Amino acid sequence: MCLYRKTYAEINLSNIKNNVKKIINRYNNYKYYIGVVKSDCYGHGIKAINSVIDGGCNYLAVALLEEAIAIREFNKKIPILCLGNINPKYLKLCIDKNITITVNSLEYVNLITSNINNLKVHIKLNTGMNRLGISKISELKEVIRILKEKGSTIEGIYTHIYDALSTENTLNQIKKFENLLYSIDYENIPIIHFQASDALTNYLKPNYINGCRLGIIIYGFSNDTNLQLESTFKLYSQVIQINELNSNETVGYNGIYKAKHSEKIGVVSIGYDDGIIRKNTGRNVYINNREYKIVGNICMDMLFVSIDDNVKLYDKVLLLKDIEHIKKVSKYLETIPYEVLCIIGKRVPRIYINE
Repeated sequence: MCLYRKTYAEINLSNIKNNVKKIINRYNNYKYYIGVVKSDCYGHGIKAINSVIDGGCNYLAVALLEEAIAIREFNKKIPILCLGNINPKYLKLCIDKNITITVNSLEYVNLITSNINNLKVHIKLNTGMNRLGISKISELKEVIRILKEKGSTIEGIYTHIYDALSTENTLNQIKKFENLLYSIDYENIPIIHFQASDALTNYLKPNYINGCRLGIIIYGFSNDTNLQLESTFKLYSQVIQINELNSNETVGYNGIYKAKHSEKIGVVSIGYDDGIIRKNTGRNVYINNREYKIVGNICMDMLFVSIDDNVKLYDKVLLLKDIEHIKKVSKYLETIPYEVLCIIGKRVPRIYINE
């Protein structure tokens, strides 16, 4: 791959694989380890999937049918669950591609089973997230009756914990999940799962659970420090021009940054179209292992850094350094690491290393 502007994300495949191994080794009493690889493996790129599988995940999950199809072209055998809603007109494609769908309401089941059978499904239960899922026992029983009558395979049943750091909220969700689960013949459903990254590390596995979903934890983000997870994502660019500002001169659109004295400004070849949104102004990047501050309005393709004489033309700029730096950036942006990683744009090449 030719990096014409030397702006790229460095993805450490060995660390992804090792992270998965560490997680499975510590939480080793599950049968199904479902690697959640939606949004291009949380911004890491589809090539990271092999490392997720090599680490020990024996099932994958995505949000969109487009993602599932892309992965199926990449890997012919691994089971894939689509967590999102799939338009009924595309269900024959799911059968052809061996993609498991999520059933989230009685209304949806009535639509999809009118002319489609032999589907492989997981049933989604709503226990408090109030996004997708079945909330009532009567509806759940009817969904199961129709699916069985139409010859579909109920492979799994699950819910989504929306606030795993709150014990009260999570225990309430688990109680609702169990109330729904115990109303049916759940012992004949092969895969039962509700624990995602934070719920996995914060709550004991109930006896009826045999699956867990590994998401952001794969990429090093967990409150379980004993796991000693490794960084998997770095973001680089370069200084493409150095300008010398006199006192009171401004830089960039709207002139929001004014030099208080003579100052050097490095222009860096990355911008908001690459995922470094304008709110990043004011936070630090690394050049030659030193911290420097982003100043001025970030442009679509470039941004500005206040530098010193240690910085030279075409020096490498590290915009996302490691787990702790990404956490700091997400806090500065008033968001979460998920978003910081996922918004790094498609025009930023992913370079893969094994070390």
